[in-house]
Amino acid sequence: MKNKFDGKKLSWLALFTALSVVGASIKIPAFVDSVALDVFPALMAAALLGGRFGAIAAAFGHLLSAMLGGFPLGPMHILIAGEMAVLVWLFGALYINKRILASIVFVLGNTFAAPLPFIFLMSMGFYVAIVPSLLVGSIINVLIGFLLIPRISGLFKITHQKEELKQ
Repeated sequence: MKNKFDGKKLSWLALFTALSVVGASIKIPAFVDSVALDVFPALMAAALLGGRFGAIAAAFGHLLSAMLGGFPLGPMHILIAGEMAVLVWLFGALYINKRILASIVFVLGNTFAAPLPFIFLMSMGFYVAIVPSLLVGSIINVLIGFLLIPRISGLFKITHQKEELKQ
């Protein structure tokens, strides 16, 4: 039975990653064209499937968002995808017991900590220019996630209950 459940998790991961593609096409007006609504499906995956699934969805979601924007920062998007994966994994770990803290850590981490390497790789001007749009994008993504996680969590309970009845 464990393999069946793992297959279901993989299917959910594919769905959340596909939703990231949809979110990636909804851009937040920003200095860089890769700020989008691509992370809320990853936050949902982290809350419902676990941090590692959310991290995978976040990394792919960011890369897809960057691709739709023409990879404006080139190979640096690989670094950003890694940062997104870590932040979403952390969100998933904190969400279990401290939902508000998870959201605050994600928003602050994505807004202020994640772009820090770009002070050294680009300039302080780039950092100052990108922070406002990252703040707005992070807050919107978390709010959408917070609205949808409770609504979709019922699907996971129903699926789990059906599996228990089959056993």
